[in-house]
Amino acid sequence: MSQKTGRVVQEIMDEPHLEGHRVSVRRIHGMVEERGLEPQSVADKLGLDIADVYRALAYYHDHPGEMHEVEERRGRRTQESLDEGGVASPEDL
Repeated sequence: MSQKTGRVVQEIMDEPHLEGHRVSVRRIHGMVEERGLEPQSVADKLGLDIADVYRALAYYHDHPGEMHEVEERRGRRTQESLDEGGVASPEDL
């Protein structure tokens, strides 16, 4: 899918995202490097240009301290939600 590529911005929940998209750098990293999906498959699935996927991966690796903080914040929010009786997984429904 050919689209105009965007830059990484901090606009949603203080987490790096691709400009003009609601997809986070962390999500793209998780899909490619943790789940082992091909970058082109991720681009197609999320309606991104392949350059956006590589841009997000580069950002993730160029900013390890920031991404570590994002992961920690996300973990704290998840734990706070669970402590308040939130849903952790489909089995909790």
